[in-house]
Amino acid sequence: MSTSGVGVPRAPLNAIAVAVKGDLGGFSAGGKASRRAVRWAAENLLPAADRLVLVHVMPKITSIPTPSGDRIPVEELDESMVAMYVGEMKLKYEEVFVPFKKLCKSSKVETLVLVDDEPASALIRYVSDAGLRGLVLGSCSANLFARKQRVPTVPEIVLRCAPETCDVYVISGNDLVNKSVGGSRNGASSQNLATLSDEQISRTSSSGESYVHDTSKASALAKLSYVNSRASTHTDHPHRKSLDEKRNRCNLQGDLQITCDSTSSSRSEQSDVQAEIEQLRLELQATVSMYERVCEELVHTQNKVQLLSSECLEETRRVNAAMEREETLRKNAAEQKAKHLQALKDVVKGKCLFANEEYKRQIAELNALRESSEKQKIVNALLLGDRRCKRYTKYEIEIATDNFSKAKVIGEGSYGKVYKCNLDHTPVAVKVLRPDANEKKEEFLREVEVLSQLRHPHMVLLLGTCPESGCLIYEYMENGSLEEYIYRQNGGPPLPWSARFRIIFEVACGLAFLHNSKPEPIIHRDLKPGNILLDRNYVSKIGDVGLAKLMSDAVPDSITVYRDSMLAGTIYYMDPEYQHSGTVRPKSDLYAFGMIILQLLVGRHPKGLLLMVEEAVSKGFLGDILDNTVRDWPVPETEELAQIALSCLKLRCRDRPDLESEVLPTLKRLADFANSSQRSGTTNVPSHYFCPILQEVMEDPYIAADGFTYEHRAIKAWLERHKSLYFSFSSQAKVSGN
Repeated sequence: MSTSGVGVPRAPLNAIAVAVKGDLGGFSAGGKASRRAVRWAAENLLPAADRLVLVHVMPKITSIPTPSGDRIPVEELDESMVAMYVGEMKLKYEEVFVPFKKLCKSSKVETLVLVDDEPASALIRYVSDAGLRGLVLGSCSANLFARKQRVPTVPEIVLRCAPETCDVYVISGNDLVNKSVGGSRNGASSQNLATLSDEQISRTSSSGESYVHDTSKASALAKLSYVNSRASTHTDHPHRKSLDEKRNRCNLQGDLQITCDSTSSSRSEQSDVQAEIEQLRLELQATVSMYERVCEELVHTQNKVQLLSSECLEETRRVNAAMEREETLRKNAAEQKAKHLQALKDVVKGKCLFANEEYKRQIAELNALRESSEKQKIVNALLLGDRRCKRYTKYEIEIATDNFSKAKVIGEGSYGKVYKCNLDHTPVAVKVLRPDANEKKEEFLREVEVLSQLRHPHMVLLLGTCPESGCLIYEYMENGSLEEYIYRQNGGPPLPWSARFRIIFEVACGLAFLHNSKPEPIIHRDLKPGNILLDRNYVSKIGDVGLAKLMSDAVPDSITVYRDSMLAGTIYYMDPEYQHSGTVRPKSDLYAFGMIILQLLVGRHPKGLLLMVEEAVSKGFLGDILDNTVRDWPVPETEELAQIALSCLKLRCRDRPDLESEVLPTLKRLADFANSSQRSGTTNVPSHYFCPILQEVMEDPYIAADGFTYEHRAIKAWLERHKSLYFSFSSQAKVSGN
């Protein structure tokens, strides 16, 4: 346990305390005396005691050190901080008890740390407060009560001021001084001295303490032999013990004088004793003189030895320093040699790498030139071989766009700008590749390659190209992109639900056409509302196939997967499996198609849209999140369409339905339902939904050469009628000629 001097717990009645002294990190002289006291208490008092309490008094904390080395008085600090620091110091001072606890070898040992600048006062206060019956102290002094001692020691103060109810034991060298209950103080010398086997010395202080010695000559001789033995023992350490020996000689002379005075009771023997004492004094002086000479010689010899030792150490130090320098130089030389060899290897390796990189660069340049030439040949062959795709000159494009006037710009993307103009008396959209967009040239060539081979009612028609200017000429789509209607950016009326059902079916038809293209299926890879365009009759068409992939580019016809090292597309419409593995399949477009369906139903951004619709469908409140610009959603059909979209948005491609066999039939049925509802409804149908010839809503719209959209059967009827008229006119002309 550890505590300060205030509030000391009551000790057991049969408890013994031992005051110990020591420094943190090792024993001091006082620690050796405390060790003797602990050992004596463990051997003589501990067996009969209930507890043995080891007590150490640490000085009061008046200041606390700072990291900079300064010290701050405790009066200037917070009490909690001071208490914390005092607690830490007490824990450190617990280390003082470690060696003393090892001496006791008992479980009945406790520890206590007191805080006071006066150790004697702290011990007396602790003895009084705890009600101890015994206190043991150690003393470094060979003679505890020397006459010439000026400053009273801690043991002396405790002996004088301890309570009458406590026994005090002071272990001083080989002496034991105790103050028993009742106030008497006794002293006994240890009996392990060579010549004092039968006699004991009892002494008391001037306040009731008397020194009584045996009157026999053996007592005086015993003291002399004791001094001689100590002198012979201390010759091993003359420097440290010289002052102690002089003090012992003075004390011995005083003791001898006291012996003479105390034995003067007999007048007849006084002269003999005086003569004997004088003889002993002379012998002692001779012994002391001899001892001093030996000490002087020893000091002289030790000085010589120290001088020679210092010279030897200095020489050894110089030799070691020289050897260390030599070893350091040897290591530096070896390191420099190793670095030089490594530098040579690095130079050779660098030359090899440079030559290899230069070779690879040349090969890459040749491959790029060959690939570019081959692609240009492919484009030229496509343009020359397909009369449906006309090749325009740069001059014709500049004339049509008023030299690329800003007034004719209708859109802009990462590839460049889109201009609206007229070519061959037909409104067209011209996509112009930026001159610095070298990375987009691959998309440009891919779009020419793909679109020049495609003809479908729901695919944007490529009318021509201008390779010199990097231009693609498309049919003009008057109503912009589907994205403008989803986010209501054009300010026009919202699309009715029937038109949205029909657009979904048309986009699915266009996708099925791409995936079933022969001889190789085509994957769009960037299907989104911005790439679905609407003509003036709101017929939807898929455009921007610059990122499309022909499956034959990578794998045989029987394999329906393609692995690409660089991802392409828009993040919210990109297949998760394609993002993770780089593997693209026809069903990768199905994921984007499902997201477009949800946007047409809800009219919101795709971020978080999938989770919102899944929750609405599962909890039965899909109608609450539908696009509120449309008021007459058919709930069962809308829920069925939402289920199709969610099935297309499965994370894995194999879990998604087949477009042609599963999705298209359902979408065809829903589109027919929308058309029938539109015909039987009371709402006004936009005029552009009507065929100009039949004046009814078109079910199978086709674009004629004049740029307008007609019902397919109306075009056939018109052609048949005009064909018969042509033959009739020809016959009449022939008859007239005859």
